[in-house]
Amino acid sequence: MKFLKSVPKTFQKRALKIDKRLRLVISVLALGSIIFISTFFFFDKAFFFLPLLFIATYFFTYFSLAEGVDKMGRFGLFLMPEMTTISFYLFYFLFPGRWLTRLPFIIFYEISIYAVLLCSNIFNVGVEKSLGLYRAAFSINFLYQTIISFIVFNLFFATKTNFLINGVGAGIIGFLMALNLLWTIRLKKTLEKEVLHYALLIALILSELAMLVSFIPLKTPIYSLFMTASYYSLAGLIYSYMDQRLFQETIREFVLVLSFVLAITIFSISW
Repeated sequence: MKFLKSVPKTFQKRALKIDKRLRLVISVLALGSIIFISTFFFFDKAFFFLPLLFIATYFFTYFSLAEGVDKMGRFGLFLMPEMTTISFYLFYFLFPGRWLTRLPFIIFYEISIYAVLLCSNIFNVGVEKSLGLYRAAFSINFLYQTIISFIVFNLFFATKTNFLINGVGAGIIGFLMALNLLWTIRLKKTLEKEVLHYALLIALILSELAMLVSFIPLKTPIYSLFMTASYYSLAGLIYSYMDQRLFQETIREFVLVLSFVLAITIFSISW
């Protein structure tokens, strides 16, 4: 038991001897290589690659951060790298397996996982919120949350699953992403009740919206666009409220985005 407890500390000490930028590059290249290899296999091998990618992403995220990861940080810092890797892997199977799609896909994934790991590193360091570095990290993290939500919602609706599955899936994804986003406001080591309650609220609304639109005849990209815009607007408004930045201009921005996408959704209905 003593040996097992000493393994993380020993690994941490050795990882810290490597420059952090080099650790990030190693992690990106390693994860990109696993994703690249996985694209040569059909989806029936997902039972092997999904656990492998989950474990590899956890390992290389820990390798990239190395220090100061504890309690809530193990969720808040690791969630986005995990969701980015898993969602990209699953999303690839909606494309034809050709080099023309494979190479741009891998390049985009490596850029994405690098950006997400960099954001996790900034949050882990705990920079002051007044600094531009924190604001940039939050914006990039929020951007990739919208990209991942579009991918995940696309997967749900593309498979033509039951409306209940769509609702439960949207609720789970919305809850996890909202929990991560709202946690970045204060970066506490413990989960605040306010964060949990608002994340549950966002999850509930997204779940109800997903079940509702499941009965409306729309194309898959429109379903995904509407659900993504709903998450973006809801999470953005609640984040701004919790951060005491809910100004008229902020409300107008999020409401305008949701209204525009809602108009596109209505005009795309084909009865």
